[in-house]
Amino acid sequence: MSVYTPAEVVEETGFSIDTLRYYEKIGLLAPVDRNSAGQRRFSEDDLGWLGTIRCLRDTGMPIAEMLRFAELVRAGDHTIADRIALLEEHDRRVRDQIDNLAERQRYIHNKISYYRSVL
Repeated sequence: MSVYTPAEVVEETGFSIDTLRYYEKIGLLAPVDRNSAGQRRFSEDDLGWLGTIRCLRDTGMPIAEMLRFAELVRAGDHTIADRIALLEEHDRRVRDQIDNLAERQRYIHNKISYYRSVL
């Protein structure tokens, strides 16, 4: 099994060291294994989980909901229905944001067309 240093995880995920520490401190990231010198060593599973967190964060999920999702995942398979519900609600919010942006983009395109027509 591969292990990764914090610097490698920063490079791989784009999260800062401070963010990784914060996520571990608040329980969004499970406690990371350490080597005999006390240095953090991240696993493939940690990287996979951080990829999930990156997706949720980048799509605007609040930390409180990410924490709830993490709790559900750690609680086991009997929480799958609750996870689906949480992700479906988040997906609705993402869809609303996309629709809103598309509407704003249409407005911008109309302005561009107008300004081109008066040249």
